[in-house]
Amino acid sequence: MSTTEWTTAVFSPTGGCEKVAKAIEPNPSVRRVDLCEHVEPQSVQGVLMAVVPVYGGRVPEVALERLRALRGDGTPAVAVVVYGNRAYEDALLELHTELTANGFKVIAAAAFIAEHSIVRTIAKGRPNEADCAVAAEFGRRVSAKVAAEDMSAICVPGNIPYRERPRIPVTILTLDSCRGCGRCARLCPTGAISPATPDKTDPAKCILCMRCVSVCFRRARLLPPPVVEGMMQRLNLVASEPKQPEIFI
Repeated sequence: MSTTEWTTAVFSPTGGCEKVAKAIEPNPSVRRVDLCEHVEPQSVQGVLMAVVPVYGGRVPEVALERLRALRGDGTPAVAVVVYGNRAYEDALLELHTELTANGFKVIAAAAFIAEHSIVRTIAKGRPNEADCAVAAEFGRRVSAKVAAEDMSAICVPGNIPYRERPRIPVTILTLDSCRGCGRCARLCPTGAISPATPDKTDPAKCILCMRCVSVCFRRARLLPPPVVEGMMQRLNLVASEPKQPEIFI
């Protein structure tokens, strides 16, 4: 099977998953599906790689919902989760299970590390050069497995029932420097920001993906500093030692 028959579906609000996906992809001739946007129902031919972040040990619900628009018929798939150096817990198993339910055959999987989306000092600069080298080798191994028509199944860590999704304790703040350009509203993956009132965030829809913070030209959106400080203290206890990518193939 040609490596040109490759579809990558990515949910990457702040860019970490996108970097990992690009490092894995075997060549530039890849069809992209952006899971941060609405996805039309479609069948996938060739190979599907799904790359999603880990939030509290789980895959974001919105990413799973949009992934369900992609259907396979025994189509080989690659499951990749990206986490901020704490733990990926049940996320890889959840993604594996979802892809299987969508008609795909998961033949490879991986967990990579990227800079934490909230506490940017955790895993700062990752994926780094060494991570990308591991990712590229993983992509080559997947391509070789597909070329050999090897559809052997894999097992990944995780538990069922999955851990409970964490409660979203806070809402993003908007500073007076906001000029209402609406960029955050246009790019919010969950529609938590209305274009009519971009200075407000719907707490029922916000998943703290931090995209609005990362795309604001005026740096007018942020989490309350005490919340970030508290998270930093907790993460420094459990996520300061650099984790390494894990590969399943």
